[in-house]
Amino acid sequence: MTTFDERERAFESKFAREQEMAFRVTARRNRLLGEWAAGLMGLTPEESDAYAKAIVQAEFEEAGDEDVVRKLYGDLVSANVEVDEATIRSQMDEKMVEARRQLLGSI
Repeated sequence: MTTFDERERAFESKFAREQEMAFRVTARRNRLLGEWAAGLMGLTPEESDAYAKAIVQAEFEEAGDEDVVRKLYGDLVSANVEVDEATIRSQMDEKMVEARRQLLGSI
């Protein structure tokens, strides 16, 4: 095996690890967002857990964060919680930082 092949494998491995970590951070962020929104809606602990899982699943509807924002906004408005998209996006940023801290702290 040549040095070039070894470097190529190392880069591919690094890329795969980074992609997996990005996926895990986003999933954790979405769970934290679900817990935040559930608290605003006054859900029970069991309902909060199920709702947080639903927010994680919402990520898979389309690429990007718009599906998550749309679901959170719709659910919060339906529950008569006064919130705007800017607040949701601000929470997304905060929860992303928190999710990274949690995951990097567990390594």
